[in-house]
Amino acid sequence: MAVNEQRCVWCGTDPLYVRYHDKEWGVPVFSERKLFEMLTLEGAQAGLSWITVLKKRSHYKKVFDNFDIERIARYNQRKVDSLLNDAGIIRNRLKIESTISNARVWLALKEQGIKPKDLLWQFVDGEPVQNNRRTIKQVPATTPHSDAMSKELKKRGFRFVGSTICYAFMQAVGMVNDHTVDCFRHSQLK
Repeated sequence: MAVNEQRCVWCGTDPLYVRYHDKEWGVPVFSERKLFEMLTLEGAQAGLSWITVLKKRSHYKKVFDNFDIERIARYNQRKVDSLLNDAGIIRNRLKIESTISNARVWLALKEQGIKPKDLLWQFVDGEPVQNNRRTIKQVPATTPHSDAMSKELKKRGFRFVGSTICYAFMQAVGMVNDHTVDCFRHSQLK
């Protein structure tokens, strides 16, 4: 963790949040498992704070088989019931079931010869969008890129992929650099 560095104001001082900000948020991700993990976690976060999800993240990895997409796609009702009774995750039936159905859609894309990472990264032409936002107030909740991603993912059968979730996902996996210009990570990720 960088000491005495100016950071985006949203990360505050919680060590978990600071570590996430400093090491992960905005770093380009091309690993399909990691992309699926972040899409799942962003969907789980809907209506909640991101720190809530971060605090549960390690348990999510445990109970969702380290986000092994093929294993998740095979989950049955018994597994859903088990997850609904697990206080270590966000126990929302629709969010849990969407993770499973999203894994099935992900695998169906691959069977059609479509690489999900390419599908996702196409909305920024395969390169991170470099924004130069001065304040957090200038960071939008959605953009035309996230609108297009959301529309395409929904068309293909993904769930919990509204435009706001898609934009948060794009920020998290480095499709956009939304660190404010005064943050030390902004220039590092340029």
